[in-house]
Amino acid sequence: MESIKSVIFDWGGVLIDDPAPGLMRYCAEALGVSKENYIKAHSKFAADFQKGLISEDAFWQRICSELNVPKPKAHSLWADAFKTAHVPREDMFSVAARLRNNGYKTALLSNTEAAAMQYFYTFQYNMFDVLVFSCAEGTRKPERKIYELTIERLRSQPGQSVFIDDKPEYINGAEEVGINTILFRNIEQVKKELARLCIKIN
Repeated sequence: MESIKSVIFDWGGVLIDDPAPGLMRYCAEALGVSKENYIKAHSKFAADFQKGLISEDAFWQRICSELNVPKPKAHSLWADAFKTAHVPREDMFSVAARLRNNGYKTALLSNTEAAAMQYFYTFQYNMFDVLVFSCAEGTRKPERKIYELTIERLRSQPGQSVFIDDKPEYINGAEEVGINTILFRNIEQVKKELARLCIKIN
């Protein structure tokens, strides 16, 4: 195996608690519909929203038409929902910072929407060399293109990189490109697997 030179982190579910349950609950309540009905409607348009192919306004237009409810009055309901669901895992951000300090290149690779991406930038994190958000790229995990783009921007090779994500389908997508992977379960498990790959994190 090649020595690892770069580490790629997922955002939701790895660096922060999975925001999806909180997002779904918040949006359903805001629109006055059941969570089940909201999730059904959401799943029809989520891909285009995450790829930045439709604006948030168009997204809500489609959702509300599907659910037969009025459009939300909030400037950005998605931003409001995301802020409520956003719970950082400081230990994981520390791992990313330590890796970068130890000379590894680091990247964030996230399927996310424009409002959430803008919220991320407000934190001014300095532990990532490369930031790749699906909404800015027109492609999302597990599509091959987004992994290749991340590797290219890191100026790395697939075999010299490791990707950490909590979703098996996104891990599979990375493996198809030849990237080493760690399926996130908890922070201690990730540290052990990084050590197994001979990556210095202390």
